[in-house]
Amino acid sequence: NMTSISEDSDKEKMRSVSVDLNNDASLVIDIPDALCERDKVKFTVHTKTTLSSFQKPEFSVPRQHEDFIWLHDTIVETEEYAGFIIPPAPPKPDFEGPREKMHKLGEGESSMTKEEYAKMKQELEAEYLAVFKKTVQVHEVFLQRLSSHPMFRKDRNFQIFLEYDQDLSVRRKNAKEMFGGFFKNMVKSADEVLISGVKEVDEFFEQEKNFLLDYSIKIKDATAKAEKMTRSHKNVADDYNHISGALNNTAADNNTAFKKHLEKCAEVFEKLRKVEDRMASDQELKLTELLRYYTRDIQAAKDLLYRRARALADYENSNKALDKARLKGKDVAQAEENQKQCLQKFDKLSESGKKELTSFKARRVVAFRKNLIEMTELEIKHAKNSVSLLQGSIEILKSN
Repeated sequence: NMTSISEDSDKEKMRSVSVDLNNDASLVIDIPDALCERDKVKFTVHTKTTLSSFQKPEFSVPRQHEDFIWLHDTIVETEEYAGFIIPPAPPKPDFEGPREKMHKLGEGESSMTKEEYAKMKQELEAEYLAVFKKTVQVHEVFLQRLSSHPMFRKDRNFQIFLEYDQDLSVRRKNAKEMFGGFFKNMVKSADEVLISGVKEVDEFFEQEKNFLLDYSIKIKDATAKAEKMTRSHKNVADDYNHISGALNNTAADNNTAFKKHLEKCAEVFEKLRKVEDRMASDQELKLTELLRYYTRDIQAAKDLLYRRARALADYENSNKALDKARLKGKDVAQAEENQKQCLQKFDKLSESGKKELTSFKARRVVAFRKNLIEMTELEIKHAKNSVSLLQGSIEILKSN
């Protein structure tokens, strides 16, 4: 099963995550085309730039999901970027849900009429395409977040990712490296316990930490509720579909004047199904996807706070080491130099961290405001369509 999309008006309609997308004409990135074959998605990453660090003003390169993860990991592992909120990596493409439904549909084809099968297949293809377009979008947003950042846009690995016109052939981490990553996470968890006793010296960061911890819980809860709301709309659409099918079947067995009424009612419920499907799709794109994105982005902000707290703990430990060195009268110069470096690192992280967290707040407010307004406008539009359909069906029944 192969799916592809290209840059057109439909893609604009499918945009789900509104973040600080790049408005600087010196480096503009988009994904105008993508191809899905089985479990792999091949993205075409298109770049237009006036920056002299690139060899050409415009170019396109083929990339896979693993390439995006490689780029994210190289940025996370760069010490110079410790004071920045590193854009969250796009989640792995997952088409298992719609693919499994398509498989079940194929198995049940013999028990359906030709019309029922064609209708179900069309619905599942639309669902698959929606998942596919969301996948493309989150990968595009990741690159645009990097390109809009004054430091990340200059990163050498980022430029290689955008410009190198062959497959990157990014190798997967072997078992030893994966175990190393797991071990690093264990160490981080242990460090969090150790640094939890470090007293915060800046009220701004204390407030940000408390806010993000509380906000993270609320966003996760809101995401679960938004997913439940979307499922409810899909369930209503399924109910309308079953009613429409039952009415059509009854009409097929009816040769009286009532046959026309049944067919008209079936038609109304089919239209109502489409409205509910669109409502579910719009809420998924405009709200649920945004909440999922900020669940990941909030974690990236918390990671910044963790790195700064780690630097503060290192600085306090260097002070203790210096006191011991002076007491013993041994290795004082080395201890002083270490303390100086720890202080410089902590101050640098604090300065850049303050700017990043302030920017994060502004970006988040703009994104939620934009998406909530757009979703409300769509809900009003769909509600009006539903009322119009129901009113029309009542008039039809009255006239007959």
